[in-house]
Amino acid sequence: MLRRGVPRFEAFAGIRYDPAVVDVADVIAPPYDVIDATTRAMLEARSPYNAVRIELPADTGGAGDRYAEAGCLFDEWQARGVLVTDDEPGVYVYRMGYHDAAGRPRQTSGVIGALELLPGEGADGDVLPHERTMPKPKDDRLNLLRSCRANLSPVWGLSLAPGLAALCELPGPPDVRATDDDGVHHRLWRITSPGIVEAVTNAVSSAPVVIADGHHRYETALAYRDERRAAGDGAAGDYDFLMAYVVELADDQLTVRPIHRLLAGIAPGTELVDALSPSFEAFDTAPALETLPARMADAGALALLTRDGAWLLRPRRDAGDATDSRLLDDALDALPTRPRLDYHHDPEVVAALVEKGEADAGVLLRPPTVAQIAAAARARRRMPAKTTFFHPKPRTGLVFRRVRD
Repeated sequence: MLRRGVPRFEAFAGIRYDPAVVDVADVIAPPYDVIDATTRAMLEARSPYNAVRIELPADTGGAGDRYAEAGCLFDEWQARGVLVTDDEPGVYVYRMGYHDAAGRPRQTSGVIGALELLPGEGADGDVLPHERTMPKPKDDRLNLLRSCRANLSPVWGLSLAPGLAALCELPGPPDVRATDDDGVHHRLWRITSPGIVEAVTNAVSSAPVVIADGHHRYETALAYRDERRAAGDGAAGDYDFLMAYVVELADDQLTVRPIHRLLAGIAPGTELVDALSPSFEAFDTAPALETLPARMADAGALALLTRDGAWLLRPRRDAGDATDSRLLDDALDALPTRPRLDYHHDPEVVAALVEKGEADAGVLLRPPTVAQIAAAARARRRMPAKTTFFHPKPRTGLVFRRVRD
């Protein structure tokens, strides 16, 4: 018997590309929210069946509705046999192999299944957002879900259940393999053995799941579920679940990168180093970016970049399990005028924007640790927005899930 509020995790019959018809490497795509116009054009040119055509339908400016066109295309690919539905429910072990920033081989292993939609407010464990989200229109994903009636890409969940990674260690070759443009190796195993399926689904269903990536898609799926329930007198349906890629919240399974801050709107005449001194002790440092992360780690510090120089910012108080994003947020809240924030993953871009005067300053953060993420999850605390960047990103197109009434 599950504790109240812990989500169910179930097998489903996936829809997948037929490898006899397409090369899977030509049809997978990055998550929709990291695709710009140039990347979309490249993916579309790669194959007429690339998943970007339905996951991020282009607005051509014509009379047609791009969401309806995506739905028609999804149905057409199935009618043509480009996409085929598996003959029985299963779970899908998905492994991403890559090298970390130090060149060491790493892998992230998890399982794709149908995760029960829960609002995230229960007292006994449920589906938890791990950081605050930025305001973002949800009509786009909702309109696409209405038209395609399918989960096209999985949200990424982190499981607090120990031992899930061991269940994803499988012998034998994968059913699908592909290498993306970043050199990440993607492999997928379809699992239908009742014993393994039961072990995996029971493991995920035994503990809370933290949403690592896909907060907006999760919230959209909740809205769609409520919409369909209202239309069907509260009847249960596929819309009570969402396709999710669930990985054990463990050091050896995750690579977390920082998201740095750009500051703008600092009040004229403000000496930023002095203004931050109640929260941080500042030390002059060399601006050389290639060695700055190591100096930050050695000093237990953030780094401040301005056109006048660079400083290490060491927290004055015991940070405990507080992330750099929390420490900086608290320090900025204490300023007479809080600067506007923008975000970027690349420290070289941060430094260049500061040097060009497009930002008043930049603050480089250290990546949050898995222990910090786990501590926040167990304490049911949300981290500040844009705290974590999980690498690599699961690809869209390895498996889809139909959502019927």
